[in-house]
Amino acid sequence: MISQGEAWFDEAMLTGEPVPQQKGDGDAIHAGTVVQDGSVLFTASAVGSQTTLARIIRMVRQAQSSKPEIGQLADKISAVFVPAVVVIALISAAIWYFFGPAPQIVYTLVIATTVLIIACPCALGLATPMSIISGVGRAAEYGVLVRDADALQRASELDTLVFDKTGTLTEGKPQVVAVKTFAGVDEHTALRLAARWSRAQAIRWRERSLIKLPTAIAGSQRLPHPARPWRQRRGGRSSSAAR
Repeated sequence: MISQGEAWFDEAMLTGEPVPQQKGDGDAIHAGTVVQDGSVLFTASAVGSQTTLARIIRMVRQAQSSKPEIGQLADKISAVFVPAVVVIALISAAIWYFFGPAPQIVYTLVIATTVLIIACPCALGLATPMSIISGVGRAAEYGVLVRDADALQRASELDTLVFDKTGTLTEGKPQVVAVKTFAGVDEHTALRLAARWSRAQAIRWRERSLIKLPTAIAGSQRLPHPARPWRQRRGGRSSSAAR
């Protein structure tokens, strides 16, 4: 809980939202988030296993240990199959012991062991939990949290998936791939003007990652700063600037 100060926090690792959130006195902040601008004094209300990040990790572990419907079906089959295999192994061993050639003990042990090894439902019992652990763990590496094993199983039946959060499918860090100019303005001049404009706008719109792009590009190319441009705010359409 913030007790003093104000800052902008990047909470993308928790919410997937790339836009930094402004936090001030009385607001809650979460472990694992990053301060992008400002400074605060805060009081820790939860540590260790009580933090939001720890709860997310705990949820992933619970999902790995849960069983889907197909896993429960495999357990039911194994509950009947294993006793049946043991009975068959004992019957086979008894037949070889009483009616088999000498040495009966050796053949009895070999036959009983062979039946148990061949018919053991190890694959049936291990396939489902191993696939769940692997799938949930792999999804967590890519930032996808699975609520439980049933959700992972039913995901294969989906035909439409809707995402409602910006940054869920992207990194939330847009990049410029091309610069197109017109009216005889060269690329370097356009970038210098855009950088100057973006610095002027960044104070008001510091949470918008697009505002920072021109400044970042101009800085990487070490372009000189032009004179302060004239700006005009246009309602609903951001603002414009000119030399």
